[in-house]
Amino acid sequence: MYEFDSFFTLTQWERVGLIALSLFLALICAAIVWMVSRGLIWPLRIVVALVVTWGFVWVSPQGYYAYYRMIFDDLPAQWVIPDFPTVGDMWGHLTFSGRTTLSSHSKGLLGWALIVLALLRRKRECRNAAN
Repeated sequence: MYEFDSFFTLTQWERVGLIALSLFLALICAAIVWMVSRGLIWPLRIVVALVVTWGFVWVSPQGYYAYYRMIFDDLPAQWVIPDFPTVGDMWGHLTFSGRTTLSSHSKGLLGWALIVLALLRRKRECRNAAN
């Protein structure tokens, strides 16, 4: 499914760097969801997770482009942040029905992980309140 994905044009160490950057950005998103969703009821927690996912999809290309500028000498300095993602774009990521790329499917996984994190936060707070 992914054999022609651009990820596989990178060297092994470039792939490791890209994965490390992706994990770092995912952890930042998770921390934002964790902090912002504190004290909110579960539907609002899901909204927070979706908004953070939307923000990631919108702004993260600039971070990835900065990484690519470090590994490819001929890339010019420029802004690459695209237009704000549409509902259709986001739906494609979250349902894995959009583009069949590692990038698109990773965005969907991140979105679902942030939703689960937001819901787990609520579950833990309820347990703590009961004790």
